[in-house]
This record gives sequence, structure tokens and C-alpha cells, in this order.
Amino acid sequence: MLLAAAVVIVGVTLWFASDLTRRVRNEEHEKVRIWSEAIEQRSQLVAYTQKLFRQLEADERQKADRLASAYRIINAPPAGMDLTFVTEFLWSNKTVPVLIYDDSGRKVFDINLESKRNAGRDLTPEEYDKIRDKMSARFEPIRLDEVGHTIYYDESVRLRDLKDAMSELISSFVSETVLNSASVPVIMTDSSRSIALEARGIDEAIISDPVKLKARLEAMAAEAEPIEIKLPGEGVRYIYFEDSYVLAQMQYYPLIQLVLIAVFLLTAYLVFSSSRRAEQNRVWVGMAKETAHQLGTPLSSLMAWVELLDAQDVDKSMLVEMKKDVKRLHTVTDRFSKIGSQPELQTEDISHALHSTLGYMRPRISKQVVLSLEGADGNEPILARFNPSLFSWVLENLLRNSVDAMEGKGKIILTLSKSLGKIQIDIEDSGKGISRANMKNVFSPGFTTKKRGWGLGLSLTKRIIEDYHGGKISLLRSEAGVGTTFRIILSAGRP
Repeated sequence: MLLAAAVVIVGVTLWFASDLTRRVRNEEHEKVRIWSEAIEQRSQLVAYTQKLFRQLEADERQKADRLASAYRIINAPPAGMDLTFVTEFLWSNKTVPVLIYDDSGRKVFDINLESKRNAGRDLTPEEYDKIRDKMSARFEPIRLDEVGHTIYYDESVRLRDLKDAMSELISSFVSETVLNSASVPVIMTDSSRSIALEARGIDEAIISDPVKLKARLEAMAAEAEPIEIKLPGEGVRYIYFEDSYVLAQMQYYPLIQLVLIAVFLLTAYLVFSSSRRAEQNRVWVGMAKETAHQLGTPLSSLMAWVELLDAQDVDKSMLVEMKKDVKRLHTVTDRFSKIGSQPELQTEDISHALHSTLGYMRPRISKQVVLSLEGADGNEPILARFNPSLFSWVLENLLRNSVDAMEGKGKIILTLSKSLGKIQIDIEDSGKGISRANMKNVFSPGFTTKKRGWGLGLSLTKRIIEDYHGGKISLLRSEAGVGTTFRIILSAGRP
């Protein structure tokens, strides 16, 4: 159910995230399309406005020429000409600043001087001369040789205000083009496509580094075709853009979701496994201690009967074997009582423990089963850290399993060796082997290939070796019809 719920969550999350990303991308692309059209229209508007200003500038030049002509007529009027219209034309000029100087350098006339209006008084000769110099620097003066005067003029205040508005319009066009860019990262470059003039949503370190800037521009061009615009007086500009940061983050959202779900599943699995293991441990401990308790009473009675028989005239050879079995029962009871508590590990000669266990098992198994021990000649003790009672239990379980696998006939070889601070014991039999499908389950509780038994022997063996001794037990190899080899690794002891 947990897995099914996770699959549903993953499917719904992926579908929703994919659909949401697609809709946001389509919306951004539509905004970029509208935005690019607005850029082109505003660029055309700016171009038209500049063209209009050039026409106004030409019109004012013509107006200044007409003013000069009117001034010539007034100074040398043709015979019988009515000067009323000409005079009204001169005085109707309310926009074009005009200064008239005679050949001696004296100002003889002025009109529409902004500096004079701002000062609120008549200007000094020096101030008039400065205005005259500025006018002559901007526009060619008009010479009236017939009257010995020179007319200086400048663009009108209205035209100058319009030009300032034009400059602000172009400036705002550039900045607003970048700012109103549908919330996507934007870079505006010059005609060479190598210099960033304006940018938004781009790291300053990229803008200032030509190599990084070039790489970023290439990446943006690969994602979307740059927009080409022509600005009046500025030339061609290129606008590069890409998907927004939010859209890029949304693409990683499903992956983040999957990671979180995986963490959730892993945590749930670990909690479930831990709970299951804890429950199994409680069952193991309870069953083991109850078994030890139940065996205690009949074992005490058997010990008393053996002592009573020993005091009477009974065949001593029979009593020896009975005492061995009673002692073994006492050992088994001690083993079960230690389940659930940390056993005391001792540093002892493990070869002696192996000889002792084999000596007990030989008379209790089929005579057709050959038990042999290699690597434990007894010349030098092989010390290991282990609990003799529990370790003997492990060996007995493995030996009984091997005897059952051979069906009472075959060979079992125990090989003892020491290497790099570790003690290694291999238990090899010539039984029927274990199939590949069952190899990974041999240590699982309840697993058995026998018609009888609970399948707890190998599971208990693994628990004793790995949990209580800190060692390792593994199925080294197994082949059908050839046999099986288990390997036990324990820590070597120090004398």
C-alpha cells in the first residue's frame, strides 16, 4: 500500500509539474512575442519622432531665413511697399531666438532670448556676446551686406524642449525595453553583439567578463532567436532573452519531489524494518528464555536421578554417556538463557572448542559421515574472541544441517586459518547443495528445505555470530549435487 501510494504521488506530481511548466513556458513565450512587437512599434515611433524633429529643425531654419529677408526689406524697402505685413511677421516670431549685430560689433536687435527672460533684465554686452558665440557655433549666421548687419539665430525653445523629450524618450525606450521584458533575463547588445549595453536578471560578473558574456549570449541565442531593433541615432541593437528563473526552477521541481518521496519511502522502510526486527528480537528473547525456564525443572530432576544411579550399583559406562547428555542439556539451557543479553566474550584457543564440538557430535551422527578438522594440529594455540557455549551452538547447527543435506552419508571438512587479525573457519560438506534461488534466503527466519523444522537454525546462527560476536557468517559457495561451504570470520584474540 505504501509503494502504491508513492507511485500515485509520483505520477500525479510529474503530470502536474509537467503541465504547469508547459503552461508557464507558453505564457512566457506569448509575453515575449507581444513584448517584441511592442519594441518594434516603439522603435518605429522613435524613428518617426526623430524624423519629425528634423523637419521642425529645417522649418525653423527656413523661418530664420524668412526673418532675415524681412529684416532686409525693412532696412531697404522697395519704393511704395507697405511694410505693415513684414513688420507683423517679424514681431510674430515668438519662438526663434534672434540677435542682430552691426559691423562694428554692436548689438542692434534681440528677440526671444531665454537667458534674458530668466535674468529679468537687459543683458550686459559680454553676456550678449556669449549668446552670439553659442548661436554661431550651432547655426551659420546670415550676413546682410546691404545694411552691414549679421543675423544670429538658434533653435527655438520649443524645439530644444522637444529634442530633450526625444533624448529622454530614447533613454526610457532602452531602459523600459529591458525592464518590461516579461520577467525574463535580457541582454541588449550593440551591433557587434559583443558589448552588453543593458541587462536584467544577469549576474554582473558575466556582463563584465567578455568570455563569459560571449558564452551566455551563445546559449541564449540557441534557446531563442535574438530580436533585432534599430534605434534612431544609435544604430542596430540586439536583444537576447531566455526562460525565466522561475520556469527554470520549475523544471527541477519534479526531481526534488522524487527525492523527497524517496527519502520518505526510505525512512518509512527503515522504521518498518526496525520495528519488525525489534518485534522479532522480542519473540526470540521471549521464546529462548521461556525454553530455558521450561528445561530447568526436568534438567534438575535428571541430574538428581543420575546422581542417584551413580550411588547404586549401575553399569558405569552407561552413566558416563548419560552424564554427557545431561551436561549437554545444561549447556543448551545456558545458551537459551543468554539470548537477549550481551554474552561475555573470552579469549580462548578456538581449535580446542572445535575439537570439543566435533568430539561430542561424532558418536551422535551416522557412522557413514566423516568429520575432519584441518589447520588445528594443536601445536600452537589459535586465540579468538568468542563465547564457547554460543559458538559451540553455532557449530552444532551447521554440522546438523550438513548431515541432513547429505542424508546421513558423506564428508564434512572444517578448515581453520588465521590472517590479518581475523580467524576464519570454513565448514564444507558433500551434500546436495542449495539452489541459486534460495541462496539469498538461507539466513532468513522460517526458511527451510526440510520437511520438518521451523527454519530458525541458520537465522539464529547468523544472529549469534554477527550480533553477539561482531563477526561475519556467509554462504561462501554451493553447487547442486556437489556440496555447500559456509564461512565464519571472528576477531583474533591477544594472549
